[in-house]
Amino acid sequence: MRRVVVTGMGGVTALGEDWPVIRAAFAAGQTGVRYMSEWERFTGVNTRLGAPVPSFSVEDRYPRKKLRSMGAVSKMAVYATERALADAGLLDDPLVRGGRTGVAYGSSFGSPDSVLGFYELKMHGESRNLNATNYIRMMSHTAPVNIGLFFGVSGRIIPTSSACTSGSQGIGYAYEAIRFNRADVMLAGGAEELDITDSAVFDTLYATSQRNDRPGTTPRPYDRDRDGLVIGEGAATLVLEELGHARARGARIHAEIVGFGTNSDGAHVTQPQAETMERALRLALDDAGLAPDDIGFVSGHGTATEWGDIAETTATQAVLGRHVPIHSLKSYFGHSLGACGALEAWLGIEMMKDSWFAPTANLDVVDERCGALDYVMGQGRRIEVRHLMSNNFAFGGINTSLLFRKWD
Repeated sequence: MRRVVVTGMGGVTALGEDWPVIRAAFAAGQTGVRYMSEWERFTGVNTRLGAPVPSFSVEDRYPRKKLRSMGAVSKMAVYATERALADAGLLDDPLVRGGRTGVAYGSSFGSPDSVLGFYELKMHGESRNLNATNYIRMMSHTAPVNIGLFFGVSGRIIPTSSACTSGSQGIGYAYEAIRFNRADVMLAGGAEELDITDSAVFDTLYATSQRNDRPGTTPRPYDRDRDGLVIGEGAATLVLEELGHARARGARIHAEIVGFGTNSDGAHVTQPQAETMERALRLALDDAGLAPDDIGFVSGHGTATEWGDIAETTATQAVLGRHVPIHSLKSYFGHSLGACGALEAWLGIEMMKDSWFAPTANLDVVDERCGALDYVMGQGRRIEVRHLMSNNFAFGGINTSLLFRKWD
């Protein structure tokens, strides 16, 4: 089998775009969660909390013609991909347009505001807000399509619109495309834009945090006193490359992807099942040829919802069989839905390279119903890790596990 390495990484988050800046925020316990005063007019939604990317704009960076087909989710995806390609030394390289480079990328949805013209048409029989690009901005595969168009990618496009596993499936399917010789380079990841409709979905399920007067104290993954999740936004892209191909051009290598597992619960659309989560983790271990003891750290899904936290951690303990260190980065960025798997993979690799892992913010007392794991809390921790496991779980019962090896 061909080996797959990460040669470029880039992203945009509520805490910044560069790893040193983000690491400093982690170390200081700073999160991206804030009170969303612009949501006060939505009386039917209880939460007023979100984790937006501050002051993001590419209007002066990209040509107006290129921006016509992009909503905010695509703009962040393209920008994260630009940063990742630059990091890989492939920005403006003909290789990207040569047919052996592809895109595997996801988001939960397109840009919600692009839907309004269609609703106006259905409700009133006419619409002044429809144009030739509304659907392109709205469609679930808008991010990978716009990445492909912007950078001239002519290889395969794999859209992964699977809610909270969109980003991790994008990385996993890109890894498989290279491994099985369908591509040499893949642009992989996920993105999401923050919108009141995302929070409303979870609000109807009584799953959002309502600590509206204390945004710095929530979300609280794995904590006894959690009261729900906070929705965030962002994007992250990994440039994946076949090892020999990367070596031939003298590329810097960040890490190697050694395993991927994905499956579905087949049971309930919103209630996670620990048993099938376990199977997904075992699939990743089997794919990598690794034993449970080989895993040095787990980047958990950790949404700060009761049954999600419990099912995830009991499944992790059942598979790994010991008090393996674990954290959740959603405590800093909120739940960025389609972006979270990619953000957590990117930052997990950065932490593995630094041998330093951030604690779960706001985790004070672990819920006794959660699995018996080593929850990193309070302060960051120096840990030498050879293999990192990054797990994500989505509505519809979709489960993913990615395994990364530190590059020496």
